[in-house]
Parts: sequence; structure tokens; C-alpha cells
Amino acid sequence: MNPLTMTAQAARIAACAAATIGSVGLLANPAHASWTVTYLNPTGSVDSRAFATNSTQQAGFARFGGGFRAGLWNGTAASWIDIHPGAASESWALASSGTHQVGYADAATGHVASLWSGTAASWVNLNPAGARKSAAADVSGTQVAGAAEFNGLNQAGIWSGTAASWISLHPSGCTVSEAYATSGTQQAGYAVIAGVQRAGIWSGTAASWVDLNPAGSAGSLVHSTTGTQQAGAALVGGVAHAGIWSSTASSWVDLNPAGAAESVALDNHGTYQSGYALVGGVARASIWSGTPESWEDLSTVLVGTWGDSFAEYIWSD
Repeated sequence: MNPLTMTAQAARIAACAAATIGSVGLLANPAHASWTVTYLNPTGSVDSRAFATNSTQQAGFARFGGGFRAGLWNGTAASWIDIHPGAASESWALASSGTHQVGYADAATGHVASLWSGTAASWVNLNPAGARKSAAADVSGTQVAGAAEFNGLNQAGIWSGTAASWISLHPSGCTVSEAYATSGTQQAGYAVIAGVQRAGIWSGTAASWVDLNPAGSAGSLVHSTTGTQQAGAALVGGVAHAGIWSSTASSWVDLNPAGAAESVALDNHGTYQSGYALVGGVARASIWSGTPESWEDLSTVLVGTWGDSFAEYIWSD
């Protein structure tokens, strides 16, 4: 849920009123997987969402009748830790790596990219000098990826712990760019060139931009990267299809499952991809292992009656 710019797919995700589904554990080969679900909605929360996970910790937000508050979990609803900075009206944690979490918080000037180290007191405002607003979308080690707005246009960039460390990744000749992911050495997102939103990757500089937009696609973006594989979506016949790349435009693999009206891959880890597919008018949390035939509908393990569901992030070990 990037506050700077939303694609139609991201807007659908953001519009979901999330009594958060929580975390899903991979227990077997995803071709014939068995799954369990753990609900993370904290006591008293009317709305929550988990955006990221690793082996022990989840990051996201919860709302307790007022504004959204960034927070962390350690595998249970009762483990909720509020990391909302006192100077902000609302905050969101979008990614976690090791001891660091990133996202954004509302300040007097608007959204500002934010970095935490597990507590509200550890909050660092990453908004670069001259930027009207910003958001951090991912973190790997000490590298943070996201975007900042300069002169009304978003620029992809990276930080290394402070606002002053900002490096713009904005490619020459593009109007708008955003970085959604980092592996620590490779960054991924999109750039708008000649009016077309084009998926792409960087290696730490604006000049390193590689255009990943598949041949014939009217638009694309990357949500996640491992450094060798990228996951996201491309428009196929005007419809969003989940897919993966191996660092070149020609390596695009369409993951849209048979019968799905649209789909988006939101994350990847190892040989797995996660996201959602729109089936029967309902967004269904989904997992793939590299092919459209490997698709699994994770919403089937939810207890009770649910509407839309999304697999925002995947971790396996």
C-alpha cells in the first residue's frame, strides 16, 4: 500500500478492509501443500494487516478505533508490539529485515519514509532534504528502498539509515519511478517512460536501470526481488497477470492461473511466489512455484466466511 502512487492492482489491495488473515505456514511441497493459518488481529483492533514476515517476526499495522498504528508480532495476536511514533498521526510498517522495520508515518508535511529498530522510540524520519513526502517499501540488511516526491513527481531511491544517505535511482528520461523492493544489492520497482509504467531493476545507481517490461505489455511493475528472480505483474491484453522474471524482459513467465480474471505476485522467496488471483469476483490469497499450473488458493484454509484475501509476503526455511 504505497501512499505515493497506486496502480489499479495496489488500489484493490488497499481497499480491502482487513481483519487480517495473519500468517500462513508452508508445511509441504506447494504442489500438494497442507496449510495452517494463525490469526494475528490484536485484541481490540478493528482493522489490521500483516505485510511482511520472517521466521519469527511479522510487521504491519493495526487500528484501535482511531488511526493506523505500525506494529510487530512474534507469531501470535497477543504478541503485538506497537511501534507507532508519537509525533505521527498514523503509521504503517511495510517490511522487516533482521532488527529493522520500514514503512511510513504521517508527519506535518505528509507521509515520510520511516525506519524502526523494534520500538516506537527507535523511529527515524528518512524523508530526504527537498522532498515533499516519501515512503520506504522494503529493507534488506541496512539498505532501505522506496521513493520520495520532488517537484510533484516520485523518484525511486535507497537509504542506508539516515535521511542524508538518500540516493536517487530515478532513470534518465523517465517521469516517475518507485522502488518497491531490495535484496541488499538489487532494487526493483518501475519507471514511467514515454507514458508507460515499465517494471525494472537497479543495482544501486540510476544508470544501472534495466527495463523488464515484457514484449507486448502495456505496463508492468516488480513488487519483490531475491536478486536473481523478480516477482510482480504485467498487463496482458489489458489485464494484470502475475509473473516472474530472471533479470531480463525476455525471461518473463506468466503465472496467471486458468480461470482467474487477474492476478498479481506480491512477493517471492526461493522457488515460491505469493500474491492473489481474482477468481469468481473475489481476490484469493495465492501461492505459486514458478508456473501457472502450480497455483494454490490459500483462502480455502480460512475458517468461517471471508471476502478478499491476499498473501502479501512469503518466507520459508
